[in-house]
Amino acid sequence: MIPFNKNILRLLLPAIIGLLVSCKVGIRPLPESIDSELSDAVEHGMDGVLVCINKGNETTFHAAGWKNRENQIPADPKALFKIASISKLYIAAATTKLVAQKRLSLDGKLSEFIPEVKGKIQHADKITLRMLLQHRSGIPDYVFDAGFKNSDPNEEYLTTAALIFDDPAEFQPDKKYKYSNTNYLLIGELLDRTLGYSHHDYIQNTILTPLSLKNTYNLYSETDSNDVVSGYLIGYDPDLKSIDHTRPGGSMVASAEDVAHFLRALIDGTLFSTEEQAIYSSVYVYEHTGWLNGYTSIARYHPDLDAVVIQFVNTSSNSMYWLKLERLYNRIVKILEKED
Repeated sequence: MIPFNKNILRLLLPAIIGLLVSCKVGIRPLPESIDSELSDAVEHGMDGVLVCINKGNETTFHAAGWKNRENQIPADPKALFKIASISKLYIAAATTKLVAQKRLSLDGKLSEFIPEVKGKIQHADKITLRMLLQHRSGIPDYVFDAGFKNSDPNEEYLTTAALIFDDPAEFQPDKKYKYSNTNYLLIGELLDRTLGYSHHDYIQNTILTPLSLKNTYNLYSETDSNDVVSGYLIGYDPDLKSIDHTRPGGSMVASAEDVAHFLRALIDGTLFSTEEQAIYSSVYVYEHTGWLNGYTSIARYHPDLDAVVIQFVNTSSNSMYWLKLERLYNRIVKILEKED
């Protein structure tokens, strides 16, 4: 018989309780309205929830909880939010435009774009831009390196990339899919080198300004901090808003409405030429999630409803917490389906 280990049980108990609570939330009857669902989510531990729904020419907003818990400022559905890895959609779109202009090649090799990584990143002479975009490079994710600090030192991109220099590849290039933030960190570097200036400015000039996305910023430091939702990590009291995440693929701040409009433009052809649309479709997805300490986000399009649904929650925890976030999102979509 396997001996009973009280220490293991003590470690697993919070996750088990969270899962059971999350399941209980998931099986209860759907309320009549999204607002009721969000209020219930706040009662079950989410600090604040923002939802934006773009359906055809109509955009609706919902919010519950707190924008700032300490000062008891209510959630504002039009407030700015750290969208974390949803930022990768904007980088992929910018890369697509440069590929269409023949300034970049999807088959170009990492070692050609950034010669310094040759001999430091395994298979750099075989990894292509396409593989980086599609998370099929096999390059390890720097966020799992013991030396990675979640607080952002605003360092050079290759300084962060150096955390995984000389580490073995996760797999041979293009043999598997495995999400790695290092891919988009390196894309940010090669975009800057190709352009001769910051890819942030290119995103502003070719995506944000043409789409009139006036409430989208490449960096937290560009915003009025009073407009940004506070972020909270379960079990850690301080507000995490002031941390400025500057690394490519996780740095952007936007309103839910702006993200909804961007995602629709990404899908319906407003943002791209026919050639660009075909390129983008061949390399990246049309939805994304985001996770930073204190900030969780989901952005997806639902063709059966012709609706873009954006969910921002200014609470994060361990990986088990994501089940709760997905369950909330799915219930919001089901309420929309009932209303349709």
